[in-house]
Amino acid sequence: MKIDVPQKNYSYTEYQQLIKEFLDAGKVTGDLQSESLLEYTKLNMHRMHRWDKTFSLNAALTKRITECKSPLQWIVITEGWCGDAAQQIPVIEKLASLNQQISARYVLRDENPEFMNQFLTNGARSIPIWICLDQNGELLWKWGPRPKEAVDLLQRLKDEGFDDSARKQELHSWYAQNKHQAFQSEIQHLLAQLSKL
Repeated sequence: MKIDVPQKNYSYTEYQQLIKEFLDAGKVTGDLQSESLLEYTKLNMHRMHRWDKTFSLNAALTKRITECKSPLQWIVITEGWCGDAAQQIPVIEKLASLNQQISARYVLRDENPEFMNQFLTNGARSIPIWICLDQNGELLWKWGPRPKEAVDLLQRLKDEGFDDSARKQELHSWYAQNKHQAFQSEIQHLLAQLSKL
């Protein structure tokens, strides 16, 4: 399936700058505005900066990425207030930076509803969604919005009656403890499916 990437897309640096500009104006990216989303966005900026400084890829994934010979375009659908995106985008960006054949661009969900609607998760506009395109714009994979371990954790917490706030707290504790090992494992599996790499 050939994918038309929205013209309005951002580099990682531009994405972070855009979020900062919104925050400086007392706003967040996306259609909804609230104090809680503002606080989530501030927290997410800290999360991204922390992972930028502290995250290190495992050796197997580093080797796999650096050996990639085919041009790939990675598009991540996101919003500044999304906690899962703040956890994962620094990892995606670090991976892309290891190979000049890979470009990573970020698009905002609410700016691109038609694009988002091509990548729903169980009918919902869940983010982040990470898609990989080949040099002809053909879709190679769609991943998101979070690793399966995290999906299972949230479902268990929901089944046990944890409210939304408590589930979010547990989720981000899981991210901190897991240090993206589950995410890296899933990325390796995705890359292994691509015979061109």
